[in-house]
Amino acid sequence: MKTTTLTVVALAFLAVLALLVFALWRYTQEQDALSEAPSGSPPQSPLSHPAAAGDLYGRVTTRAGTVYEGRLRWGGDEEAMWNHYFNGFKDKNPWADFVSTEQLTEGRQIELFGVEIAREERPLDLGRPFMARFGDITLVEAVDRNVKVTLKSGTVFDLDRFEASDFDDGIRVWDGDRVVDLGSREIRTIELMTTPGPEPAPDPLHGVVLTRQGEFAGLLQWNRQDCLGSDELVGQSAEGEQRLRFDTIRSITRHSRSSALVTGNDGREIELFGTRQAGQGNLGIYVDDVRYGRVLVSWDAFLRVDFGAVSEGSVGEPPGYEDFPSGRPLTGTVTTHGGYRFTGRLVYDLDESETTETLDAPYRGVDYTIPFSLIASIEPTGDTEKGVRFASLALHDGETLRLERAGDLGPGNAGMLIFVEQIKRPEYVPWSDVQRVDFDRPSAIHTH
Repeated sequence: MKTTTLTVVALAFLAVLALLVFALWRYTQEQDALSEAPSGSPPQSPLSHPAAAGDLYGRVTTRAGTVYEGRLRWGGDEEAMWNHYFNGFKDKNPWADFVSTEQLTEGRQIELFGVEIAREERPLDLGRPFMARFGDITLVEAVDRNVKVTLKSGTVFDLDRFEASDFDDGIRVWDGDRVVDLGSREIRTIELMTTPGPEPAPDPLHGVVLTRQGEFAGLLQWNRQDCLGSDELVGQSAEGEQRLRFDTIRSITRHSRSSALVTGNDGREIELFGTRQAGQGNLGIYVDDVRYGRVLVSWDAFLRVDFGAVSEGSVGEPPGYEDFPSGRPLTGTVTTHGGYRFTGRLVYDLDESETTETLDAPYRGVDYTIPFSLIASIEPTGDTEKGVRFASLALHDGETLRLERAGDLGPGNAGMLIFVEQIKRPEYVPWSDVQRVDFDRPSAIHTH
């Protein structure tokens, strides 16, 4: 090929590349502008209502210095109330400095035909997710590569901004007579504060969920997201696509692995399928049951939900910001298999250290997320059934739960730190040596 031809081809390629770069730049600028501009009008929005006590509320400051204040909804159509959770991933583990590297190892059996032939020692994975109810948080701020989250107790957590995080979803703000959608790149700080609105709640989803493991009752998030009556259940039916507002639905029953039977308030029944909301792809149903904090019911464990139904002790109204007490340090006693007892401030799983933090463990398709303020004791050496090991967990209200030895009760647990009074360095007990943990009852029980 002649040099002149090569030059023309190269110039043409560079011209096309320049146009693509320019188009991408223009698109980015337009998206940024849209995220800063008011979007929609409250009178026309199905989610519009005066801010109620249970609504998320705060002041958002952008990187450009613009301030918006009002009702909030994360991701535009996701978390909307104080009992919902903010999720992220912790950037580092400050408690690991109190334990030697040799102690932070776990053994893995190498088997051949069911016979152990070797044992491999490897470092424990100390990476931990972050979960906190919005009612426990005062400030979320973007700082370089991190997202800093400050709790009511004053404790600050550094989250990795490049891990999956709710911060990435952006936020919607109802500021006066305008609705503004902001992307995460535009946000500098989010200050959470008491909602100044009237008492009536916005129409939160609540009811009783029947599962293969029993009933759970309280505020709901269908498919881990839909939480208001104005949200929609989308699916296919024999007549085509259906979009049903949740406040028109009386109940949803698991019809098959890939479909659901929906009963309307008028008694009409319709089978929905073809979407993850109404079948196998469903991400699960969150239930904020005051007995346990929160449970996630998988589609396999789910049988039926009756919206608006209540059971004894259940809550139908979302709690306000002031209903969440500040966290306090975990305190109690750790008893080892060797009979030693250590009493003082506790750090569970080399991670959780406050009463508002949670223990996460499953039981046959239901995942429990229990604030430590509700837990009286843990005995990890429970029984075994069909190859599954269980632990016993007692609550302060007297109920005892049988949970699987997984999650925070599993072999990946990094053990216990105990700051014994008048001893300079904390005691460390590996999880395999823990026979029982007894927690002191906090002055303020975290029930919402």
